[in-house]
Amino acid sequence: MLAPYIIDGKAISQGLIARGGEEAAKLAGRGVTPGLAVILVGADPASQVYVRAKGKAAKACGFHSEQHDLPETTGESELLALVDRLNQDPRIHGVLVQLPLPKAIDAARILETIAPHKDVDGFHPINVGLACIGQMKRALIPCTPAGAMILIEKGAATLGRKLSGLEAVIIGRSNIVGKPMAQLLLAQNCTVTIAHSRTRDLAAVARRADILVAAVGQPELVRGDWVKPGAIVIDVGINRVAAEGVNSDGRRKTRLVGDVAFAEVAPHAGAITPVPGGVGPMTIAMLMANTLTAACRAAGVAAPEF
Repeated sequence: MLAPYIIDGKAISQGLIARGGEEAAKLAGRGVTPGLAVILVGADPASQVYVRAKGKAAKACGFHSEQHDLPETTGESELLALVDRLNQDPRIHGVLVQLPLPKAIDAARILETIAPHKDVDGFHPINVGLACIGQMKRALIPCTPAGAMILIEKGAATLGRKLSGLEAVIIGRSNIVGKPMAQLLLAQNCTVTIAHSRTRDLAAVARRADILVAAVGQPELVRGDWVKPGAIVIDVGINRVAAEGVNSDGRRKTRLVGDVAFAEVAPHAGAITPVPGGVGPMTIAMLMANTLTAACRAAGVAAPEF
């Protein structure tokens, strides 16, 4: 059996960020610098890591980048006021509120307050609706599924396949990944099934897939015998599990795994993403792409395609 093509999301994302910098420089020639504002409420360690990475990528692209750090005790009205101010700021083309938010804040209300044309996370109901009716060119698409779609296209091209007519199965029905992933695949004329925790005989459904996307948040759920020979397997999961040994501070070591049991699945797959180094880096790259798109639209110029 041939070894699968390992889809290197890290390398592809670096190329996208470099291109984003080139396109931002062109836009700067028109007097416009793409601006991204990220709001972080509280001190969640994972969120802090993500926000730092987003700021670093924005600077690498030559964007104007702002980070607004608010305490855990921040009230909903205070956060809404900040979002409204950023909505009105002409230097800012993208507004991102890092999730999760403290329980006292209604996350849905906050996300719906972001101006749709600045909603670079793609979570506003208007952007969701545009995607659902196939208006991808008018919407801002959620970053993780948008990045995963580029990896699917890369895998298909490497294997010499066209996406049209392929059967795609998505395990996971979240608003952030599963549902928008389905819309993107439908737009490429795939036949799409969304599977989830209530699906009967999940393994059998997965086994039908020419394209299998795992986005459920369960470590190594997808096993080797779930995968159709030659399938394109996209692992969106990022799960931290216990590893052997202890750290210098006495705490047990951990390691990152995806929703796919990579060692089992890889021999069956035609192309597969690793964890880490697969979909994860693409999320930040597509955030930069969405910010650039929003800036281009604000300037009245055609946005580049990624």
